[in-house]
Amino acid sequence: MKKLIINGGKKLKGQVTVSGAKNSTVALIPAAILANSPVTLEGVPNIKDVHSLIEILNEMNVYTEFNGSTLHIDPTEMVSVPMPSGKINSLRASYYFMGALLAKFGQGVVGLPGGCDLGPRPIDQHLKGFHALGAEIDNKMGAMHFDTPEEGMEGTTIYFDVVSIGATINVMLAATKAKGLTIIENAAREPEIIDVATLLNKMGAEIRGAGTDTLRIQGVEELTGVSHTVIPDRIEAGTYLAIAASSGEDVLVENVIVEHIDGLVAKLNEMGLHLEVGEDSVRVKQPEEKLQPVTIKTQPYPGFATDLQQPVTPLLLQADGESSIMDTIYPKRVGHIPELQRMGADIRVESDIILIQGGKKLTGAEVEASDLRAGACLVSAGLIAEGTTMIVGVENILRGYSNIVEKLSDLGADIQMIETTE
Repeated sequence: MKKLIINGGKKLKGQVTVSGAKNSTVALIPAAILANSPVTLEGVPNIKDVHSLIEILNEMNVYTEFNGSTLHIDPTEMVSVPMPSGKINSLRASYYFMGALLAKFGQGVVGLPGGCDLGPRPIDQHLKGFHALGAEIDNKMGAMHFDTPEEGMEGTTIYFDVVSIGATINVMLAATKAKGLTIIENAAREPEIIDVATLLNKMGAEIRGAGTDTLRIQGVEELTGVSHTVIPDRIEAGTYLAIAASSGEDVLVENVIVEHIDGLVAKLNEMGLHLEVGEDSVRVKQPEEKLQPVTIKTQPYPGFATDLQQPVTPLLLQADGESSIMDTIYPKRVGHIPELQRMGADIRVESDIILIQGGKKLTGAEVEASDLRAGACLVSAGLIAEGTTMIVGVENILRGYSNIVEKLSDLGADIQMIETTE
């Protein structure tokens, strides 16, 4: 079992470089199998989810080579095999193989996805889109069985009942090779969707409107391998900005597309933090006055990202007054609350609103990272706290943060990862 040991109270200083976007990469990898020749992805984060996806590809006879940043994917000898269990259940983004396999083979068997437990996250909009394209879907023994009629999938107009990043990407993947025009209405607008559409268009797809609420996809017969650089991870960037704001003396966060985190930057400014925004970087200096409390409401992009509400919470604990967070995307995303209380935080949940009273010192404790972003929150809290914090459930953190121990150590944090037999 891996554990993180953090001796808090160290002021961080220096620079940290943001890795490629996890939420792009986990969709770009399934998208790459649609090519008829090798695909190279640059700037891939060295995270657990990527290694899990590579194992899935290898099971389908897809050749891969990964050096921790560049991933080569050769799907020329790929075969469609059932994926009802194992790695396919360990991460939620495995559901992108549904759309990719439908487009490539017209059929597939994919186990129901896993990932962090954030409350109900149905895939009904994904299935609605596949069905509209003509796919036949059957749920047997915990796996989704997909098939298409002999004439293949036909383009159509699909309206999503709710805005869904996963459904937008998944149906976009399926529609790339469907006959005719597919229109997706009420589509999600996140940067990761634009990134996936950019890769697919490089490969020969005809996708228009990525980044808006309407996608138009003209089906094509063939896609070809290309090279593509993954966009920077906006959630990792936001996490390090929040850490720099709460524990930093002078920290430069590099490889940032600032407009992707406008919601966070606005809240940091509102709190009274001094930010120097560059072309692709943000510098955070220690505030001279007390931080002001803020109210945060998560929203679909371009609003404040749900994935940042947990990482920003330790910073709010240092504000002079009461802050609040309402997560409209995942209201049950509160696994970090009892762990912060264990460290002495004055924080509670009332009617799905997180209320955070700032000004109380945190003390190191043994805590558990119940999910990926809760883990980032606890790392940040451990850096602030007096004494030693031990974090278990580290595997959740490693799903989404590349080289987090090395990056924080380079900033001056006293943090190490240990292996135990417990």
